[in-house]
Amino acid sequence: MIEGTIIKGIGGQYTVDCGGQQYICKARGLFRKKKETPLVGDRVRVKADEGLLMEILPRRNELKRPRVANVDQVVIVLAAAQPDLHFTMLDRYLMQAEYEKIPAAVCVNKNDLDELLPVKVRDLYEAVGYPVFIVSAADGLGFGDLTEYLRGKVTVLAGPSGVGKTSIINIICDGEDLKTGAVSERIGRGKHTTRHTEFVSLNESGYVIDTPGFSSLAPPDVPRLERAELFKEFRPWLGGCRFHDCLHMSEDDCAVKEQIGKTIDPGRYDRYIEWISD
Repeated sequence: MIEGTIIKGIGGQYTVDCGGQQYICKARGLFRKKKETPLVGDRVRVKADEGLLMEILPRRNELKRPRVANVDQVVIVLAAAQPDLHFTMLDRYLMQAEYEKIPAAVCVNKNDLDELLPVKVRDLYEAVGYPVFIVSAADGLGFGDLTEYLRGKVTVLAGPSGVGKTSIINIICDGEDLKTGAVSERIGRGKHTTRHTEFVSLNESGYVIDTPGFSSLAPPDVPRLERAELFKEFRPWLGGCRFHDCLHMSEDDCAVKEQIGKTIDPGRYDRYIEWISD
């Protein structure tokens, strides 16, 4: 058997890269019995001559949506317009990354359609501690810092449909010409152009993973008392509350609430309350 990395999975067939040689493999029936699903990014052992995926090696990490494994970082891609930027969606992607302990950054595309909103996003989330990149795939502008951030890493691009993930990959990965789709004028959302998750080489100095977009995303399933931990700007104040089981809602002497409008953005706090109230 030889080891490799799954770089694409479609209809039960997995493309496995083994040191530059690629093999199309099917997973053993044992995986179905064990209810295990091979994921793009998995390190695996295969019988190349038989086209069989035999074993999934232990994962460093795993994202639930999009389903990928063993990534170094995630870049959440949003659009300044067409489709509209929703802060709730952004925060839910960030919560997923925090839950899986995967470094995250934010990229706002389509800066050519709205120059003010991307700056608002950058000011807010850089203050929280996330790198923010503002680009325009239509004009090819703003990609220097983003390309450098991706260099030498395995990065998954996540975000709603129609925000331009594939267009971004077409720019930063020379020679790639992935299919892209327009935003539906009727529903104001992107068409699901990317229908499967796939590794794309970044000029031999890293990989980006193109993923299907989602129109909705549930926050991670976390006990209520642990949810504040997923908000980076809350962490310095956790433990400073009067009550050890403080949910930072209506309790007295709450160190987190005292920071609202100071080190904690009121909108971020409101989205935390929306989640904690579910």
